[in-house]
Amino acid sequence: MKITELLTSATIKLDVQSKTKSEIIHELVTVLDDAQKLYNKEEYEKAVLAREEQSTTGVGEGIAIPHAKTAAVKTPAIAFGRSKAGIDYESFDGQDSHLFFMIAASEGANNTHLEALSKLSTLLMRNEIREQLLAAETAEDILQVFNNSEEEEAEETAVSGNEKGLVLAVTACPTGIAHTYMAADSLKEKAKELGIPFKVETNGSGGAKNILTFEEIESAAAIIVAADKQVEMERFNGKHVIEVPVADGIRRPKELLEQAVRQDAPIYRSTGGSKESESSQKGKSRNGFYKHLMNGVSNMLPFVVGGGILIAISFMFGIHSADPHDPSYNRFAEALNTIGGGNAFGLMIPVLAGFIAMSIADRPGLAPGMVGGFMAAQGGAGFLGGLIAGFLAGYVVVLLKKVFSKLPQSLEGIKPVLLYPLFGILITGLIMFFVINKPCSIFNQYLSHVLNNLGTGNLMLLGIILGGMMAIDMGGPLNKAAFTFGIAMIDAGQYAPHAAVMAGGMVPPLGIALATTIFRNKFTKSEKDAGITCYIMGATFITEGAIPFAAADPVRVIPSAVVGSAVAGALTMFFHIGLRAPHGGIFVIPLVDGNPLLYALSVIIGAFITAILVGLLKKKVVE
Repeated sequence: MKITELLTSATIKLDVQSKTKSEIIHELVTVLDDAQKLYNKEEYEKAVLAREEQSTTGVGEGIAIPHAKTAAVKTPAIAFGRSKAGIDYESFDGQDSHLFFMIAASEGANNTHLEALSKLSTLLMRNEIREQLLAAETAEDILQVFNNSEEEEAEETAVSGNEKGLVLAVTACPTGIAHTYMAADSLKEKAKELGIPFKVETNGSGGAKNILTFEEIESAAAIIVAADKQVEMERFNGKHVIEVPVADGIRRPKELLEQAVRQDAPIYRSTGGSKESESSQKGKSRNGFYKHLMNGVSNMLPFVVGGGILIAISFMFGIHSADPHDPSYNRFAEALNTIGGGNAFGLMIPVLAGFIAMSIADRPGLAPGMVGGFMAAQGGAGFLGGLIAGFLAGYVVVLLKKVFSKLPQSLEGIKPVLLYPLFGILITGLIMFFVINKPCSIFNQYLSHVLNNLGTGNLMLLGIILGGMMAIDMGGPLNKAAFTFGIAMIDAGQYAPHAAVMAGGMVPPLGIALATTIFRNKFTKSEKDAGITCYIMGATFITEGAIPFAAADPVRVIPSAVVGSAVAGALTMFFHIGLRAPHGGIFVIPLVDGNPLLYALSVIIGAFITAILVGLLKKKVVE
């Protein structure tokens, strides 16, 4: 879609009468309303002013781009106003603004509209375009400027993932319409001028574009994150990352790029073991099954961790201390159990399903996913039912988007607030009620029966499998599959599997740390220094701490880690240890079902086995 399909002669005013920021906003809103682009003039103006409260849309260089995305917009449009005298618009650079573009995006604006709006933002960063707009004498001249510019625009050249000195960037603003793309273009143009290999990912309203690949992130000198909203950061673990507001990407591109080239920025460190490892992303699409599943699991995890630990603490007062009819009843224990089990755990499956669906279908998938997940939880379908509900709801909404794409443009605004939630919840709910819940409930009962009747030998075999899986790819798909299975078993009331999972996940970094301490002549100085960090990461159940050592010497390190983790998993099963808290490492060992000292012993034995194997297999290092 061309810019001139949104910007028309009816929405152009060459000589605005306004003298202040609030006046120019009102004047341009009136232009849009007179052109019949709005359902509700007052509501749209409120949305524009609300956006201004977040940060000014006076982007500098004499330009202001007030904008809002709201259901008050009938048809996506752009209004243009020009003030030769200039208006104090509180711009980033302190200069008066002369060119005003008001962007009106409907709540359900499709990607073609959003791409046209982003194209406007990037064109305005070019000095010659601004000069032509200031000199234009008629509305037709203004339209011709954009027609000519779009015809001349060349396709962006892709960068090579292994290009030396590559700098990457991610830009994002709250509404994802203007600042996102202006910051991207400003950085891109300056990088071209400085001769710096560069690629930028934009997180706009239409979703992420020009997505950074695993190969590019691995080879990048640094990453610039110019954003006023949360972006996916875990993938940058171990890289130099510069984090600034999106406005800095527009105002200070040269400074940021030179800082990135110098790697004058802290190294980003992941804050949790639940993150999706970068190594698991290689060769995968962001929109694959694994990505959707991990989006649900990572958003569910805080509910499970917090709830699980609170439940475990309540049992310290007595296994039945939360029951008012039991002699060991304790009011505080009841409160902890209610908060953790009845509430935090009660939200676990709806959140899992909701965020899986949201990963697939964006925001319209959230409500159907959460309702489907809640039905799974209430209907006995459990964790498995929640997984099915999430994927079911997500793809139901994707299908609805295709079906409703044929509706008239005038109905765009009601899709996200009426059509998607109504039909998404209805269809997902009916399928869950009549098809999914009963079979999943029967399967869960069968699985619990099987686990309850496993002998010690079979339990140890299960421990070997789960513990070994945690060490094979250390944060990748197999690791996360074992971790997710452990959480599912906690939901089903089976706590032994996750005890094996966490023990197996703690062993690789702890084993590496011990190896660097015991066999010091087998490691370089930098590896021995990194080994100290592995003590902390292993103790806090961050398996990914062992990845640098595994990547440097996979043939020796990975088998050693798998053997140690498998032994630890088997021992936890042999000692009949259960774990209600799915995360926390050494901090939740006192809360296990069974003997905490035997659980700690299982981890220590596994870590020493890994350390000894690594020490025996590795060759001496001569520095």
